[in-house]
Amino acid sequence: MRTSGILLPVFSLPGKYGIGSFSKEAYAFVDFLKEAGQAYWQILPLGPTGYGDSPYQAFSTFAGNPYLIDLESLIGQGLLTREECEAVDFDSDEGVDYGKLYKGRWNLLRKAFSRSSHRDTSAFEAFEKENVFWLQDYAVFMAVKDAHGGAGAENWEPDIRDYKPEAVQAWSEKLAEDIDFYKYLQFEFMRQWKKLREYAAAQGIRIIGDIPIYVSADSSDFWANRELFQLDERGRIHMIAGVPPDGFSAIGQVWGNPLYNWTRHKETGYDWWIRRIKKCRELYDVIRIDHFRGFDEYFSIPAQAETAVEGHWEKGPGISLFEKIREKLGQVPIIAEDLGYVTDTVRQLVRDTGYPSMKVLEFAFDSRDSTGAMEYLPYRYQPNCVVYTGTHDNETLRGWIDSILPAERAQVCEYLDVRTDDPLEIVEKLIIAAFSSVADYCIIPMQDYLGLDNRARINKPSTDSNNWKWRVKGEDLSPELAARIRRLTELYGR
Repeated sequence: MRTSGILLPVFSLPGKYGIGSFSKEAYAFVDFLKEAGQAYWQILPLGPTGYGDSPYQAFSTFAGNPYLIDLESLIGQGLLTREECEAVDFDSDEGVDYGKLYKGRWNLLRKAFSRSSHRDTSAFEAFEKENVFWLQDYAVFMAVKDAHGGAGAENWEPDIRDYKPEAVQAWSEKLAEDIDFYKYLQFEFMRQWKKLREYAAAQGIRIIGDIPIYVSADSSDFWANRELFQLDERGRIHMIAGVPPDGFSAIGQVWGNPLYNWTRHKETGYDWWIRRIKKCRELYDVIRIDHFRGFDEYFSIPAQAETAVEGHWEKGPGISLFEKIREKLGQVPIIAEDLGYVTDTVRQLVRDTGYPSMKVLEFAFDSRDSTGAMEYLPYRYQPNCVVYTGTHDNETLRGWIDSILPAERAQVCEYLDVRTDDPLEIVEKLIIAAFSSVADYCIIPMQDYLGLDNRARINKPSTDSNNWKWRVKGEDLSPELAARIRRLTELYGR
């Protein structure tokens, strides 16, 4: 079935208090999607953001980001006053200001927690039981992290750093109130998200969630499950993730995530991964797994290396992981992000899983990779795929058109039969090329519908600042734009 949707992170929604959240504006965006005739809302990972404010470097792969909790809901519950919320300076001319959020929102959430009677409810008790496999570890991790001034576990005392049971118990007793605070935040996050997702489902909108293949070194996932990762004889991280040098970077990329010990995962029947995917099924309708090629082969870099030049390829778990997921959970709707250096074995793995692959139009006209770019041209697509004009890691279409080489721009115009130099017309024709393709799913970032330049870019890979900030303006989500998107959707049978 041919369908379409819009990519817009939750943090990019309009609204008060400094960041997009599960507020009335989120419900209004669901209504906008319905009016625009869309079937999907694709978001970015919902985890609590860590290093560089990146949702791909979360403190937990199971937890939710407390920044996304709607403060208006807490006001409605009598846990905060409007005056308390409006007294905090959240405003920024540059989108999300994470520094202001950190300083202001945590104090408000602490107040709401102190006034909450969540401990007396059966709903909270049920929530604890349902999430026992990760919730306690996450809450202890965050409380201990706070007690160490925000330092990562590598800088803690050896016993708690290495998750020794006696140390975990001692810190749990010492920080009981803080641990309860972090559990409360997850309870409220999940309550609000479930309500929003149910509303979306009632409007015919399905959620595409996004999960990174790896977890952060500064996460409860790694801290509490160290045997699932590649460690040296001292129990420290031995090898880390990244990508090799290529035409885009002579030194490659060093991501810093600890690599999985796939032998151990297989010995456990991939239990941790099954729990992770099961949790994702509770949160989303479809799961996009980032860097899918890492399941076939992953790039392994020594933990102390400053560049990826010293790295090498290792074999991943392959189809055995997904066979186990299917055995335990049934047919899970998954999108395979198979971008980047794609080999025949990666393609075969995607075919063997049956998951739709990804196509990005911006990659189709790259003169640095003319052979690889060919597979991203719409006439080359096979039906079981998802087409994007760009992703959260790409330039906006308008920014990309302004930045590519003149010869590349000429090729784009020739391919699209565009006879003007107007960048907005080129943007519109690229969106049409995506809609008219045979791809089953067509997902367009909101910035591209709005024709925005790179000031609206979500993320520039390999940079640590000025990312994950952009927010759409409420007035841009107009009835006129919804009607225009609906017309495209109907015209191309999506």
